[in-house]
Amino acid sequence: MLDRASICVRGGHGGNGSMSFRREKYVPKGGPDGGDGAPGGHVVLLATRQLHDLSHFRHKHHFRAANGGHGRGANKRGADGPELLVQVPVGTEVRDADGELLGDLVREGQRLLVARGGEGGRGNVCFKSSTRQAPKFAEKGLEGEELWLTLSLKLLADIGLVGLPNAGKSSLLAALTRAHPKIAAYPFTTIDPNLGVLYLGEGTAVIADIPGLIEGASEGAGLGHRFLAHVERTALLIYVLDGAKGPESWPAALATLRGELGAFRAEMLERPAVVVVNKTDLLDDAGRDAAEEFLTGLGWPSATVVVSAQTGAGLKDLVRALKDVMEAARSVQAAAEAAAAAEQVATVLRPGEGRLESFTVAAVDDYFVVHGVQMERLFAKADLDNEDAVAYLQQVIERAGLNDALRRAGAKPGDTVVVGEHEFEFA
Repeated sequence: MLDRASICVRGGHGGNGSMSFRREKYVPKGGPDGGDGAPGGHVVLLATRQLHDLSHFRHKHHFRAANGGHGRGANKRGADGPELLVQVPVGTEVRDADGELLGDLVREGQRLLVARGGEGGRGNVCFKSSTRQAPKFAEKGLEGEELWLTLSLKLLADIGLVGLPNAGKSSLLAALTRAHPKIAAYPFTTIDPNLGVLYLGEGTAVIADIPGLIEGASEGAGLGHRFLAHVERTALLIYVLDGAKGPESWPAALATLRGELGAFRAEMLERPAVVVVNKTDLLDDAGRDAAEEFLTGLGWPSATVVVSAQTGAGLKDLVRALKDVMEAARSVQAAAEAAAAAEQVATVLRPGEGRLESFTVAAVDDYFVVHGVQMERLFAKADLDNEDAVAYLQQVIERAGLNDALRRAGAKPGDTVVVGEHEFEFA
């Protein structure tokens, strides 16, 4: 099971605007008729329950949406670049290269826009005016957004089995469900979470067998963060204790498990829980009585059961207990999710672009750098090999106040000015 992956997503390139003039018989001075270029396609992540892990990203890491079509004569606009849907399993958390959370896909059909397509360029008909009746230039389309994403899958299971290594969690999962996890007589047999479906009367519950936790797991010991993340969304926890190690080990084992869970997420200690002492087939009558006495003395769990995954003893009691607790646990989880959604403040992951006049000028060594979303886009879309386009650009930046701002910053004729990926000589 692959629960982490890195992918590169890129929006489609915007189409170029068309530089065209109407040429028809008996139509003098037809004028410009170049159509606009179309925007490139967006890249969107789509949550689906048809996928269960991120293994389909093992060999494919790059996803690029289609480009927008170029504009054509007769005022024909290019075709929009189609949206690229990248399917991910429900429960996928999406972060950028800096670790900032972009989205958490927890519902079937939920969508997350991760890379916008580039804007299309305007055709020359857009630049026609009373003083510019035959514009011989058009804009170029912009590049789409490109970024690396880190995908992390957190299982959406109803029940999470947690325990120290070799406590018999995989054996318990196999005994309760039709899952076939790897089972062996040594610690850390399970290195990836396993899932099974438990039938509870008329309903079902998904059980996740989490790899064994050790002391320090909340700080990353033994890949603790990876393992604990899968328990984070479970509605009910089953603490599995190794009965074969004797009564003196159970309090310490339970304290270790709850300590690591609480250090990872404090609210996990408030989650409904069932405590199970496993491997009772290896205990004598006195040992089983000690297990019953230990569990009875706990008081805080929703239920306690003594079982043997090997012989099946106590499993029916465990299923009945889970059936009684599960409905209440799901109600608690639903209420918590609803409260969290109500308190969540809508945030804009990538703020909208500002005005053309919103730019800054900074002196760096012997040149000047201009920062501003709209100003950088203006230069990126301009055809700097076209004299008419350059003349139009100069008029626009003059009206926007860029030349005055450069003079105030100390720029002199002949100095180099950098705007985005373009540089020019200040005049």
